[in-house]
Amino acid sequence: MDPRPGASGSDTSRGSAQGRRGRSGRDSDGPRGFSRNDESRRPGEPVRRRSGARSGAGVVDVPRLVARDVLRAVRERDAYANLVLPVLLREYGLSGRDAAFATELAYGACRALGVLDAVIAECAGRPVADIDGPLLDVLRLGVYQLLRTRVGAHAAVDTAVDLVRSEFGSGKAGFVNAVLRRAAGRSAEQWVETLAPADPVGRAAFEFGHPVWVAQAFADALGARAGELRDLLAADDQRPIVHLVARPGEITAEELALVSGGEEGRWSPYAVYLGSGDPAQLEAVREGMAAVQDEGSQLVALSLTRARLLGPDSGRWLDLCAGPGGKTALLAALADIDGYHIDAVEPAEHRAELVRKATRGLPVTVHVADGRAAGLTPGYDRILVDAPCTGLGALRRRPEARWRRTPADVRDLTVLQSELLGAAWDLLRPGGVVVYSTCSPHLPETVSVVADFARRSQAEQLDTRELLPGVSDIGDGPAAQLWPHRHGTDAMFLAALRKPV
Repeated sequence: MDPRPGASGSDTSRGSAQGRRGRSGRDSDGPRGFSRNDESRRPGEPVRRRSGARSGAGVVDVPRLVARDVLRAVRERDAYANLVLPVLLREYGLSGRDAAFATELAYGACRALGVLDAVIAECAGRPVADIDGPLLDVLRLGVYQLLRTRVGAHAAVDTAVDLVRSEFGSGKAGFVNAVLRRAAGRSAEQWVETLAPADPVGRAAFEFGHPVWVAQAFADALGARAGELRDLLAADDQRPIVHLVARPGEITAEELALVSGGEEGRWSPYAVYLGSGDPAQLEAVREGMAAVQDEGSQLVALSLTRARLLGPDSGRWLDLCAGPGGKTALLAALADIDGYHIDAVEPAEHRAELVRKATRGLPVTVHVADGRAAGLTPGYDRILVDAPCTGLGALRRRPEARWRRTPADVRDLTVLQSELLGAAWDLLRPGGVVVYSTCSPHLPETVSVVADFARRSQAEQLDTRELLPGVSDIGDGPAAQLWPHRHGTDAMFLAALRKPV
């Protein structure tokens, strides 16, 4: 999660796509220099590129070109793949199977970066840091196809060579050709046997494309059930299906499933699983009756509304870490039914605007402030602290994030998390409830923060499992932990604390 005070975002990815270098203009057939998308062509089959286009003449496959540009943006600008890719798909006019192929290549290569780089270094005989960045992007794309897709070795190598030749000429194309042909000499399983660490955690981390420290953090959080680590890493290494939330009072999950062609969720009464298609094109989403939101995030918001207070609920609720607004919107829709009100705190103005958009027409007041010093009047009945965190529980939705986080990030975040929880406690009335959540299962950010705070504040820890009726296998309590491999959600942690009267 975004490590800024008051920022949260297990509902959706953060950041913004940065400006891209200028491209050729468009004509009636799409981007200049490319043929119109042909649905009769198999995904991955090269598209003929006409002479005189931006990168020169030759045969260049457009979906691979898009994936290459995503990898380049991630490497050069620390861009977010899930924000860059839609822009490129529109720019190049890709849709249908070609868009799906470009998406799989871009996201998959970002997820598998550590494995790809290890194979490239072995085949190139040099560290990847010594390889020119633009060549490395193409090599990563090529090795990903060789090891993790059904694309034939000949097509994977030749299209990568064409990409390099069209931009840099034959000399560098020869280097890429040699590296990829060496990589194609072994299967994915053989490369795991050759390069993976011997210890079980390190081997699983390598095989499923995770840094070892992240895999170890997952194993620690699984505790006595650490034998599930491979299942967890495998689930985390897959692109998840889209989850929708039906806005209470506007549309039911049953109705949303019917109009979207989706399937009602297992755990949240407002969740719908969308098997395919662009959610932004759904009428229910365009009209604000539904939105994209992981089912785990829905359960976090619902848990706050279900917690038993001591004394009456006056309807004064607070979301202390509101951006970008997904959980706030669900809370506000539920509050609106009973005539209640939500205050939402977000320190960044551009993210506060996202909260305003997400909650338009709902009883929400957005405050642009640091959650640790929001300047609000105490006395809230219910407060959500969806704290900034490492985001390790949502790595499947942010493919490049696993390679950006380091163990050093955790220390500052746990300090911030504790401070936000303390600020919420000061704003809570006696008998009121705080729900603390993170989209990370990492123990220092979850049970350690809660246990330390409960000890210092004398807070009563509620059995959070009771706030998730029907959801199975969420831990031994009093906190609850969701998992991708068990629940199909992000790995959301949540704990409920009640203030003594």
